[in-house]
Amino acid sequence: MDPMTDQEIRASFVNCSKGEASRLSLPAGLAGLPWADLDFLGWRDPGAPDRGYLVAPREQGPVGVTLRAPQNVRRSFTKTTVCSLCLTGHPGSGVALLAARRAGAAGRQGNTVGVHVCADLACPLYLRGRKQSALTSRYEESLSVEEKLARLDGNLQAFLDRVLQSRPSAVR
Repeated sequence: MDPMTDQEIRASFVNCSKGEASRLSLPAGLAGLPWADLDFLGWRDPGAPDRGYLVAPREQGPVGVTLRAPQNVRRSFTKTTVCSLCLTGHPGSGVALLAARRAGAAGRQGNTVGVHVCADLACPLYLRGRKQSALTSRYEESLSVEEKLARLDGNLQAFLDRVLQSRPSAVR
C-alpha cells in the first residue's frame, strides 16, 4: 500500500459524514507505519474501543470505512476463532465482529454489513509473519504468502463491495 497523508485517509471514508471523518482518531505514528507490508490500513480507536477504521486501495482510489463493535457482547476466552478476511486463527477475543454502516442512503437507513476480523485489524502483518497470533497450535496451509495475500485481497474487496452496495441483498 502506498503511504497516505491524514487528509487522504479522511477523504477516503464512504460510510460517514465529512465531519465525522474529520474528527476520527488516526493511527499514531502515521509516517512510520510499515506501508510496504500493508495491503490495507486498519486500526482501532484507543479512545473509543468499540470503533475501528479500515482504508483499502481500490481501482477508483482508496476507500475507507468506519467500523463498530457491538456493545455488551459476551466473549468466550476459551474458544478459537478465525478472521474471515485473512483466515488467521486467534484465541479468545483475538477476532471481533465489526459492523460497517453501508454507504449512501442504505447506511442512513441503518443498514450494516458485519465481518469477523482480527481484532487489531493487522491481517497483512499476520500473513507476512510480522505479527504472531497467540495460538499455541496453528494449522499449516500449503499456500504461499503471495497466495494468502491474494485471498485476503479478494475477501476484503468482497466485504467492501457489500459496504458500497446501495441495496441490501435479499435473503436466500
